[in-house]
Amino acid sequence: MSPGPDKALDVLWRASPNCEQRRGGLRPTILLMHYTGMTRADRAVDWLCAPASRVSCHYLVDEDGRITQMVSEDARAWHAGVSCWMGETDINSASIGIEIHNPGHDAGYPDFPEAQMDAVIALSRDILTRHDIPPRRVLAHSDVAPDRKADPGEKFDWAGLARAGIGHWVPPAPLAAKAPEHAGLEPETVRHTQQLLAYYGYDCPVNGTVCARTERVVRAFQRHFRQSLADGRIDRSTIDTLERLAQ
Repeated sequence: MSPGPDKALDVLWRASPNCEQRRGGLRPTILLMHYTGMTRADRAVDWLCAPASRVSCHYLVDEDGRITQMVSEDARAWHAGVSCWMGETDINSASIGIEIHNPGHDAGYPDFPEAQMDAVIALSRDILTRHDIPPRRVLAHSDVAPDRKADPGEKFDWAGLARAGIGHWVPPAPLAAKAPEHAGLEPETVRHTQQLLAYYGYDCPVNGTVCARTERVVRAFQRHFRQSLADGRIDRSTIDTLERLAQ
């Protein structure tokens, strides 16, 4: 494991003890975005570097755009928790994690400032020069852990990242006047949506039924790709957006 920063960007280095070697020969093929869910960025850094917390990430970007690195990119940070993408369940070994400071949904969920997003873009570009991470594997924490997580959420500027050449994006299909009730959906429509979600990478059941798990996966998809309304409902806008992404 390298002892210091991995990049030429102007960053702070504060080593976290909460890391280890990547397992199973895995290398970083996912760039995973989080928000801190804490009121202050400095306290988030303290927590991510505290041995008792048992959590860490590779980078944290504060609201002014300052970047702190805590774990070297060749090491396994502890940021994803119980998670899955395209059948891979050791997301920590397969990813590089960026925490973006924001108090989160339970504390007002403010917008992400422009300076912060500019720094996220610069950092992501720098990481992508060193690792073969496909656009479709630049993901949200909620994508890989839809049962537990909502971050970085529907205010995160995924479209701006895509314009900068980071991640996968299509303009979301417009909303209809009213989404259908789940009870009125044909099982074939539900199954088609589930199949598309599973094909794209989500850990989604394919059973033709709008179960609680399916609803949480749909909401996670919407938080990333149809941000104007993340209600967990399968509607034409969600299906159309998903079909274009899965092409």
